[in-house]
Amino acid sequence: MIRIFYGNDRVKAKEMALRLLGDGHEVIEAENLTRGDLDSVFLGTSLFSESRKILIKSLSENKECWEALPNYLNTTHDIVILETSIDKRSATYKSLSKEKSVEFKEFKLAEAVDKNLVFDIFETAYRRNGVKAVKMCENIETTNDPFMFIGLMVSQAFKKLELGERKAAAVVKILGDLDTATKTTPIDAWTLIKAALLKIANI
Repeated sequence: MIRIFYGNDRVKAKEMALRLLGDGHEVIEAENLTRGDLDSVFLGTSLFSESRKILIKSLSENKECWEALPNYLNTTHDIVILETSIDKRSATYKSLSKEKSVEFKEFKLAEAVDKNLVFDIFETAYRRNGVKAVKMCENIETTNDPFMFIGLMVSQAFKKLELGERKAAAVVKILGDLDTATKTTPIDAWTLIKAALLKIANI
């Protein structure tokens, strides 16, 4: 499997790469690679295991090696390639993006949360349309801060509680549990948020 992580949030991209690869992975700086090295990187085995875990940095900046990457889709190794950006107009990207064995994931620095959009997502879940709320959430999760998102949902829930709405207390409890979970479990915050939206929809 080849995963290509890119975007301006280098810290989050690297954290995800390290989480996936675990301890004992190899790190390769692409600027030091030649075209002749790729067979060894993608197809070569180690003395201890036939399957290797490899982190490759900035492969697209090495044009010769990047253009050859589609030749190595049959690798049995777990490989993560870290990139600052990807040229989606390039032939290499177009070729790789069609392959099931290649995953592209963008990591963007969080932008200011659109309050109205958060309120729309919350109201959609509150009106028992959890599937739609989750889909709306997925459209913004790569560019928004999850903790600000939670805070805005909590404010809406308390407004409903003050108005005496019947299900508001249960919603506040779900969001309280969500806040605790984001601080005490290793699960991605957006995954927890989407689960909470489905719970709210099911009240």
